[in-house]
Amino acid sequence: MEYYNGVMPRAIYTKDHNAIVERLKKARFEAGLGQVEVAKKLGKTQSYLSKIESGQRRFDVLQLKEFAKLYKKSLDYFVK
Repeated sequence: MEYYNGVMPRAIYTKDHNAIVERLKKARFEAGLGQVEVAKKLGKTQSYLSKIESGQRRFDVLQLKEFAKLYKKSLDYFVK
């Protein structure tokens, strides 16, 4: 992770975050699922998922674990 003037950037603006978001979208497509369907399975709104996939909303490792299970991917797939 890159630091600017000795300060860690907010995770939502890092290359790592963007890479994970891209892998989330790819995994959803590979699973053949739409945003509405995924949101429903997670008990969330489509807007919630859209904001995650557009990089506007942060998510934690527990949420990432839920995505991994739903998309039948290992956590390594997203954080490699």
